[in-house]
Amino acid sequence: QVRLVESGGGSVQAGDSLSLSCAASGRIHTYYTRGWFRQAPGKEREFVAAISLVGATNYADSVKGRFTISRDDDTLYLQMSDLKPEDTATYYCAVSEYWNSKDTTDFGSWGQGTQVTVSS
Repeated sequence: QVRLVESGGGSVQAGDSLSLSCAASGRIHTYYTRGWFRQAPGKEREFVAAISLVGATNYADSVKGRFTISRDDDTLYLQMSDLKPEDTATYYCAVSEYWNSKDTTDFGSWGQGTQVTVSS
């Protein structure tokens, strides 16, 4: 059983930076991948970034070069820079036994989410 709690969201202006955290408790190290997803109002939840147990990373094309995913033992991070209004969403972290999947059905133990709002 893994429990994930996101934090760090807020309201910023376009071009600003923001850092999200996802604190994990439980058997986090049994999962190979930790990831970030986001969901805007009226849209499906979409993949943002993921990091493997050995540090490999994967990003959605829309955030490459602007977002950086990292982790330490128990916490997952998402450093977001040059934020755009289209980045506005609720951001969720989750874990997966698989690598290279961007499918929400391959991830589980979802946190409650943290809201990011970017104004133009």
